[in-house]
Amino acid sequence: MKKIYVFPLLLMTMMFFSSCKKYIKSEAASEKKTYSILTDSTSINWTAYKTTAKVPVKGQFSELIVENLKKDTTAVGALNGLKFKIPINSLFTNDTLRDGKLKKFFFGSMKNSAFIKGTLNMNNENTSTVELTMNGITRELPIAYIVTNNKVTIVGNMELDNWQAKVALEALNVVCKDLHTGDDGISKTWSDVKIEVIAVLKYE
Repeated sequence: MKKIYVFPLLLMTMMFFSSCKKYIKSEAASEKKTYSILTDSTSINWTAYKTTAKVPVKGQFSELIVENLKKDTTAVGALNGLKFKIPINSLFTNDTLRDGKLKKFFFGSMKNSAFIKGTLNMNNENTSTVELTMNGITRELPIAYIVTNNKVTIVGNMELDNWQAKVALEALNVVCKDLHTGDDGISKTWSDVKIEVIAVLKYE
């Protein structure tokens, strides 16, 4: 009679261990960590240039608004397709007079001057684009990026002429004529701006 119960006992044991494995796998899957951007810790820096000697003028935007917060198993995936807007009134250069001129005469000469808007397209390894809207115009800005742990550093060079910002640049150069005049007596405000974004992500 003892032999009759051996097979059912083995079958029950196998079913028990099989269900345990499935539970462990499902538990591990539910605990998979993901990346998502920390807007308060992310910095948006820019460098503009003045005088014919191309003297750098550095500044930043202190606020970033993300419209579709994403989570992904990779840092790049968490940024891909991210839609954002940057309030112009968050511009900061550590010089209140300069800040006021930039807001009033440069951005104030543009259409829809409250925000710069964009969508990140992280489609290739280390190089991608940002679909950037400024002055009512949307253009693609080529960017390069480097991932370091929970940070993604994004850099690009923005040619303002692509956003038809000539009038805005001229308005700024008029009110900053003396400050933008070099030793050669020529006043110049350059149309290219270097962009650097350091996106900080949480991993949990």
